[in-house]
Amino acid sequence: MKDIRNIAIIAHVDHGKTTLVDKILYQCKLFRDNEEKAELILDNNDLERERGITIVSKNVSVTYKGVKINIIDTPGHADFGGEVERVLNMADGAILLVDAFEGPMPQTRYVLGKAIESGLKPLVVVNKVDKDNCRPEEVHEDVFDLMFNLDATEEQLDFPTIYGSAKNGWMGEDWKKQEDDVTYLLDQIIEHVPSPPIHEGTLQLQITSIDYSNYIGRIAIGRVTRGRIEAGKPISLVKRDGSIVKTRVKELYGFTGLGKEKVDLVECGDLCAVSGIDNFDIGDTIADFENPEGLTPMAIDEPTMSMLFTINNSPFFGKEGDFVTSRHLRDRLFKETEKNLALRVEETDSPDSYIVYGRGILHLSVCIETMRREGYELQLGKPKVIIKEIDGKKCEPIELLTIDLPDSVSGKVIEAVTQRKGEMVIMEPKGDLMHLEFNIPSRGIIGLRNQILNLTAGEGIMAHRLLRYEPWKGDIPSRNKGVMIAHETGVTIPFALFKLVERGHFFVPPGVDVYEGQIIGENTRDNDLVVNVIKTKKLTNMRSSGADDKVKLPPHTIMSLEQSMEYIDEDEYVEITPKSIRIRKILLKEHERKRS
Repeated sequence: MKDIRNIAIIAHVDHGKTTLVDKILYQCKLFRDNEEKAELILDNNDLERERGITIVSKNVSVTYKGVKINIIDTPGHADFGGEVERVLNMADGAILLVDAFEGPMPQTRYVLGKAIESGLKPLVVVNKVDKDNCRPEEVHEDVFDLMFNLDATEEQLDFPTIYGSAKNGWMGEDWKKQEDDVTYLLDQIIEHVPSPPIHEGTLQLQITSIDYSNYIGRIAIGRVTRGRIEAGKPISLVKRDGSIVKTRVKELYGFTGLGKEKVDLVECGDLCAVSGIDNFDIGDTIADFENPEGLTPMAIDEPTMSMLFTINNSPFFGKEGDFVTSRHLRDRLFKETEKNLALRVEETDSPDSYIVYGRGILHLSVCIETMRREGYELQLGKPKVIIKEIDGKKCEPIELLTIDLPDSVSGKVIEAVTQRKGEMVIMEPKGDLMHLEFNIPSRGIIGLRNQILNLTAGEGIMAHRLLRYEPWKGDIPSRNKGVMIAHETGVTIPFALFKLVERGHFFVPPGVDVYEGQIIGENTRDNDLVVNVIKTKKLTNMRSSGADDKVKLPPHTIMSLEQSMEYIDEDEYVEITPKSIRIRKILLKEHERKRS
């Protein structure tokens, strides 16, 4: 048996978790110095690098002083909570990473709560102690209070604390004394994280995550909790419902460094990937061929939001994308469900549209953005929350919303949140900022981020996580402004836009193609306005064409994918192509809209 440590890293978005793992990889000589890369090794898909967030959990392993340390990087966003819970099943300890200035943040609390429930012993790393206004001692106290509030045991509360700066590549015992490298952290991991418990008996391995390869299909990943697994041997797959399927392990992979390598045998306590098994799900157990015993299946987070996905039928369809038919869309969505577990796809009565269920706007938008980059064209309906019937009552999901913002604007924000049926539960100063907490229906959060960024001039920090289902809270006012709709298809003319400046603000610049029924801006009033943005100036025999066409236009609003998804109303679609995001009315002709 090798000496093994399995550890998960928990942190809020942007506290430096992935940077720290990179430094550990360098420390353990997985890269020669001349290969050092500036970019993050772990966040390896473009979306993760651009947004600076981890979306899919990843495993890496390093060997230090003869001990194999498996490090599991977890996503920090509550939208990817389903991913986090399963990953914690593979670990025996957790590194809780907190920023030396911000301290523990709302989404850290979500993952830490799950880790404490699982009985993991945390090591606390206070990162970014090189910042000017850092407060490491206070943050250490905050972490203790947070863990105490989460009902941690005496043993869990007796946690070691390590201070350092991942960016500058050091970790040590005292934050005032800079060390040379991160070996102190690795020594603490070996000392404080227990090795995996060794259970005697036949094979048990619970599938906790899924990888996908175009060559060999789905790959099961998990930790051997009992016995040992060998390549080529027959096994039983115990499904969630208790049924048993006899099958065989084709290939077996162990984790080394950043990749996987083929092995013949994996011992109890180590992580591995298994290929060749068909029709498995998260929570199924790979067990002994003759005496199969299943482990308790873990709960998977339920989706809280649904959206209509349909083919692009706008006048501009097929101009920019390669995959535009309903068959392309259907195949791609069902392929996504192979590895994206919190996502569900349901077919509708129409052959061209599908209802997709997910964990939140961010979770769905990451899937859409990935499809867009692969060359797909599609349209999206307004996101809706999932309503449940509990004890004969109509119930909806309620979330805990936390906002940190400058005190001077807190009044406006409280008003905006209470209009959306939010109930304030906490209001307290936190450094120079004010910390607010609300219980708010998930419906009320759709479109709220934009409003808060506007009210706080971009300084508000907002996070939310699902609490529970509660009885329906009544109607919530939606968008209070009307839109400006293009009257006909053509190219937008500066002169025409200039004449409409007082009517609202635009989503399109001059000189772009628009079509009849496309939404080109927001009206200042609450009614929709059909406008002509392609008319040119009529010339008389007294005036030349170039004499006075220098018009000054205010900058147009560029809507991101999430903003567009949150902005639209029931009678509107977001059109997604590889190069453009447009907002349109479902019925493009004005007389059809009036008739309906």
